[in-house]
Amino acid sequence: MAAQGGDSRRGAGKPSATASAETAPREAARTGEPRASRAGAKKTAPANGTPSEKSTNVRSGKKRTNVRAQKEAAPAAEKETNVRAFSGADAPPSTEAIHPWSHALDRLPVEDVVALLVDEEERSWRAARRARPAIARAAQLVADQLAEGGRIIYVGAGTSGRLGALDAAELPPTFGLAPSRAIAIVAGGQRALAEAVEGAEDRPADAKRALLRIAVDERDVVCAIAASGMTPFTRAALEEAAEWGAARIFVTSSRVAAREVARAGVTVILLDTGPELIAGSTRLKSATATKLALNAMTTAAMVRLGKVWRGRMIGLVATNDKLRARARRIVVDLGRVDEARADKLLDNARGDVKVALAAALLGVPVSEAARRLAAAGDQLANLLRGSNR
Repeated sequence: MAAQGGDSRRGAGKPSATASAETAPREAARTGEPRASRAGAKKTAPANGTPSEKSTNVRSGKKRTNVRAQKEAAPAAEKETNVRAFSGADAPPSTEAIHPWSHALDRLPVEDVVALLVDEEERSWRAARRARPAIARAAQLVADQLAEGGRIIYVGAGTSGRLGALDAAELPPTFGLAPSRAIAIVAGGQRALAEAVEGAEDRPADAKRALLRIAVDERDVVCAIAASGMTPFTRAALEEAAEWGAARIFVTSSRVAAREVARAGVTVILLDTGPELIAGSTRLKSATATKLALNAMTTAAMVRLGKVWRGRMIGLVATNDKLRARARRIVVDLGRVDEARADKLLDNARGDVKVALAAALLGVPVSEAARRLAAAGDQLANLLRGSNR
């Protein structure tokens, strides 16, 4: 299944990219990092997903402010912004509205139906273009949380959940991110990736249990996706993420849900695509816009984390013939070595393109290149700065 894809070398022994609401593994391990203790009071999520002066990450050694004390001291108006106070879920979402061109859809020739469907997709990229500032904020948030050892955790139901699972599955082979650090929680679990699981989106307790089992905490970022608005499943996930201090992102095509979630201190990506040609069918242009946004968000985050250099995916780990050929081309082209040398460097680096490339450019053994990369924060650009490479 798509959500189970990933890098076999770095992902050995790691949990699947998709965590079932019923079977998500408890205390999912981070690569090379122990989980923080879950003892003590839950944490509050920072406003708009950004750390405040009193809300620092666990590595800083500073304590976060007590959430219960904050709630008691907060005025009534502030309390109403809590994620639990959403009312927009009961309002008809724009995706359920009737499209003005849809009335004769069933009477049109198939060529005209296809033309309408394809032409409507123009609204997808227009919606994504309007959302560029929000997508950029979300991308920086993802990069910051991953840089601190956190994970990106996608949550959704139906098509929205499957799109999150797809993004989670693609990050490990493309950028070398450990599969345990890109997790998808889909309403209905693994089965929902291949077929509809009726009623799964209406079970909020499942979402909370899934997040508890993977020990969500303040280093993580939870990306909830709900094209038509706020399902009980995604709402519960945002609530639980807030309780444990995780950063939160919400991707939707509903203006009403976007407004209410934003008031709860969540980074919102509103993709206002308007009514679907088939009312309520968010697998159409709403889904396309969501895929555009997720692609841009996580790719930009990976660029910030040094997984891309000069337009090449230097974070990939070569584990199959296609990726090995791509890795060889990258090292040959950017490392200015022949294929035989590139193959030897990649073999010594166990398929790690970035390490092999650093060794080629610096003219040092792979072990030394790896050491220098680590000292440069795993950023090849930082390592090579001033070397005229």
